[in-house]
Amino acid sequence: MGKFQWDKHHESLSLFLYLVIFFSYQLPSSAYTLPDKYFINCGSNIAVNVSFQTFVGDSNSDVSFTKQNSFVTDNRQASETPPLYQTARVFRKQSSYEFKINTNGTYLVRLHFSNSTDVSDAIFNVSASGFLLLHDFTVQKIGSSTITKEFILSIPIGKFLIYFVPQESSFAFINAIEVFPAPPDFISDKPTQISRTGNSNDYKGLLSQALQTIHRINVGGPTLTPDTDTLLRTWLPDDSYLTNSGIAKNSQVLSGRPNYVNVTEFIAPDLVYKTSKEMASNDSNITWSYDVTRDARHLIRVHFCDVISISLNILRFFLYINSNFSLNINPYQKVKDFATPFFMDFVVDSDDSGFITISIGPDSNSFYQNAFLNGVEIMEMMGKSDLVPVTHKSSNMYPFIIVGVVLGGLVLICIFGGLLFIGLRRRKSKHVETSEWSPLPIFKGSSHGNSKTPSREGTITVSPVPNLNLGLRIPLDEIQLATNNFDKKLQIGKGGFGTVYQGTLRNGFKVAVKRSQPGSGQGLPEFQTEIMVLSKIRHRHLVSLIGYCDERLEMILVYELMEKGTLRDHLYNAKLPCLSWKQRLDICIGAARGLHYLHKGASGGIIHRDVKSTNILLDENLVAKVADFGLSRSGPPDQSHVSTGIKGTFGYLDPEYFKTQQLTEKSDVYSFGVVLLEVLCARPAINPALPREQVNLAEWGMRCKDKGLLDQIVDPSIRDQINPNSLRKFAETTEKCLQEDACDRPGMGDVAWDLEYALQLQQTAVVQEPHEDSASSASGMLSSHVFQRLPSTNIEFEGDDMSIINEDESDSVPLASGVFSQLKMDEAR
Repeated sequence: MGKFQWDKHHESLSLFLYLVIFFSYQLPSSAYTLPDKYFINCGSNIAVNVSFQTFVGDSNSDVSFTKQNSFVTDNRQASETPPLYQTARVFRKQSSYEFKINTNGTYLVRLHFSNSTDVSDAIFNVSASGFLLLHDFTVQKIGSSTITKEFILSIPIGKFLIYFVPQESSFAFINAIEVFPAPPDFISDKPTQISRTGNSNDYKGLLSQALQTIHRINVGGPTLTPDTDTLLRTWLPDDSYLTNSGIAKNSQVLSGRPNYVNVTEFIAPDLVYKTSKEMASNDSNITWSYDVTRDARHLIRVHFCDVISISLNILRFFLYINSNFSLNINPYQKVKDFATPFFMDFVVDSDDSGFITISIGPDSNSFYQNAFLNGVEIMEMMGKSDLVPVTHKSSNMYPFIIVGVVLGGLVLICIFGGLLFIGLRRRKSKHVETSEWSPLPIFKGSSHGNSKTPSREGTITVSPVPNLNLGLRIPLDEIQLATNNFDKKLQIGKGGFGTVYQGTLRNGFKVAVKRSQPGSGQGLPEFQTEIMVLSKIRHRHLVSLIGYCDERLEMILVYELMEKGTLRDHLYNAKLPCLSWKQRLDICIGAARGLHYLHKGASGGIIHRDVKSTNILLDENLVAKVADFGLSRSGPPDQSHVSTGIKGTFGYLDPEYFKTQQLTEKSDVYSFGVVLLEVLCARPAINPALPREQVNLAEWGMRCKDKGLLDQIVDPSIRDQINPNSLRKFAETTEKCLQEDACDRPGMGDVAWDLEYALQLQQTAVVQEPHEDSASSASGMLSSHVFQRLPSTNIEFEGDDMSIINEDESDSVPLASGVFSQLKMDEAR
């Protein structure tokens, strides 16, 4: 009997231990539940139920807020307004909400605003934890009746304050606030970083920044509201972001639940992982384009769950981001079973385009030729800001603060005085009247290498690349003098590489100074490439490199100043004078000549690889010069192509290069064809705000030409200026550049020639019949006696034409104007 009782106790104990072990394995997916706080209904003393969560009135909650100078708006009589947005707390002066945080961790913070008439005039800032969450925020530009702004922050134990600061004579308001901890490991601190040029490495310190959700997309599925999401999120369908909807289709919806193993349903709900987009055909990539902040980094999270394969381990495909980064996706290296979700995070550096593109495409080595995507989240990364309110300390600390400030000020004054004295002594000892560059302070080793220790033995700084032209190096103090120590008032631009300042050298020569983020290491390959390319070439239509600086971890490039800015600015900026059709033709001809010299006249041949309207600059006389050679590639001219990773700008990218990864000079020709369309239509290469068939300028423009409607998409400001024959020739030239097959595209010399002819057609008063210039290039229209005196349209260089020095003031392409002046227009056939 005792033995029987022992066996029963032993069996119960074993069962108990088994259950403990079993539930411990289930803990990661079940330990987290959506908390009850904080969900605040602002400006109210009653609770409101939204989805499955209760929002408590702020008057009855355990959060505190600034009551002075605040009042309440109440629209509860407006039945069409959702209950959560019927009341609001309004602040006339800087005010705050204060939350007690009991656990360190990652928190979701959501701010809800209505677009009702009584608060539509508000303009204000919102900040928290040192981050400026919203700047000059207003609901006037919001198309919907309500809006929710979501942020992800790391918040320590203690008091968490959200500040609302009205601008000038305006006011601030808030309808509802959510502050609650996210699930464990919701944000990884070590995602993969993708640089502007497509290089990848580990990114550290993500949790030290704030994230603002910009896009949350349920790919291949319907809109998901907070009622159907585990964390009260909203997911939108992906169809409006597709650049070509005809090559994608929605996958069949998974009938059961996804197999949550490495992730939980709190990362994304079932309906995200049960639906997806897949390829409608096997030969075309699916691409989505998302608008983002131009000068910010973004965290991209892509969600995958294989619900399309008929068997395990038969599907691999490629993921592309911004057309310059690709990654082979093998779902079954991440998970072991069908319908098992996983996600990947990427930190993407800005390419200054204002868009992020995500593509999926087949892997030719995969047994099953297909690709899929379930979801996308894009979050803007936000650093600390100086524009946030300072938290006030207790009054008993005030005397100590005063004493500390005074002592600290005295110390700083002494230090500053000493440095000023030393600086003046050094400056007196310099010879400042010469225009030659003085030698650099000395550092052993590369200024971008591992050694950062100053040398006391030498007088030469070793360059990051042995082949850099040391004669172009400019000391850092000379550049600081030219830019007034990088004065923000002299800032004239900002791009993927860094910030651009206007400067004046000692000899009075005005320059543009492009400076990367000091010490970041970003853009080093482009920095080196630009120096090596521009130190070898000189041409009237290529921006000249004056010098560079790689001292003290700096990466600075100094160019001749282009007073009129970029071609893009003159096409889209309403504040600048509108370019006439003749001016646009002259600019296109100049850029074409510069690119032709790159391809044929430069040593070894150079492919620009990033031709776009922002990389064509204009001097004070509107002379065009091609710029930004950081992505350029060079190679022997006898090679048909260069095999390389995909880099460039979406919308300008050669489709053949994108598919084959084989770069040729004809890739630049395609990009230039897109620029020609931009010049004609005065609209961006990619505009997701337009109807789907108009998003891609190259595709839309060629469709309009095929239908005979090209004149209807011409920039209205120049439509009446254009001679129909000039437009026809320009359109034909553009169409040749945009041919799908690279072998069907002309060389840049032929493009420049044809554009010269379009200019001559514009300037002549003779109106030709429509057929008279529609089939042949300008060279084919020359009468025979003139043609014998001209080079072939397939222009080659001979003798001194290849000389870099001779190209400084002359063009590679013979001026067609001198030829056409000899022609009678009725003979030009």
